[in-house]
Amino acid sequence: MLVVVFLFATATVEAARCVYISSYHQGYEWSDGVERGLLRTLDGHCEITTFNMDSKRAKNEASIKQAALDAKKLIDELQPDVVIASDDNASKYLIVPYYKDAEIPFVFCGINWTVEQYGYPFSNVTGMIEVAAIEPMFDKAAAISGKIKQAYYIGADTLTESKNLNRFEAAARKNNIKLTGRLVRNSNGWINVYKEAQQADLIILGSNAGTLNWDSEQVLEAIRPHTGTLTATNHGWMMPYAMFGMTKVPEEQGEWAGKVAVEILKGTKPSDIPIIPNRNFNIIVNNTLLDYAQIKLPEFIKLKAQPFY
Repeated sequence: MLVVVFLFATATVEAARCVYISSYHQGYEWSDGVERGLLRTLDGHCEITTFNMDSKRAKNEASIKQAALDAKKLIDELQPDVVIASDDNASKYLIVPYYKDAEIPFVFCGINWTVEQYGYPFSNVTGMIEVAAIEPMFDKAAAISGKIKQAYYIGADTLTESKNLNRFEAAARKNNIKLTGRLVRNSNGWINVYKEAQQADLIILGSNAGTLNWDSEQVLEAIRPHTGTLTATNHGWMMPYAMFGMTKVPEEQGEWAGKVAVEILKGTKPSDIPIIPNRNFNIIVNNTLLDYAQIKLPEFIKLKAQPFY
């Protein structure tokens, strides 16, 4: 695992030390956005050491557990003033088993939907959860295509996507939508499900992160001849394959975590800072795919949306 050290220091908090643990890897668009927001916010407040668990690409749970142990070794050696940990696996494999109610304060971000499975809050832990705009997405999809009776959800076969699918299934039941969920391991499986899903009124594209053998050009070439059904996503990096997006903003997670870390460096206790969900979403449209499928957007969506290029 690569450890990258960034040095930010000022006269007021020159001794402060922060550690940032990312569940994933550099080059993954979500993680990169979280890190950008975090580093921008912490600039001038502490010396930052970054550790990437690389658990999105890990082949088995044993390797993820080993990455967590490596992260723990780093934290125990550095004894930082605060640790920021992004996404689910850092909490599941690092914070919960090793740092519950410990002296070192932790700020998490990017945990999908709920923290119930981790038992948060701990006395030393606070953070921001990551939620998707599911109900608004269903509403806008209906405004574009008419009443949605049947939908497909396509995602990678990962812990995060399993959680996302569960939330979409609950929202679909609430809206009397029959939802078929398919989590796939490789790009060929993804393409096959995409073709199968054309019979539905709406296709929801979860994240492709963790899908083996993914090649953007090959996937796009394979699906273009079959594209006719409206596709929607909550992930910005899935916009090349989706017509409509209500996407989360990863920088929001990093910026909020950074601001909370600064408050902790000033003496605020994590237990005094409530856990909150993200609040910001972007509306994005892929006009190329919309034109290809001959789907027209209502004017109120056009006025609010930004185009994907």
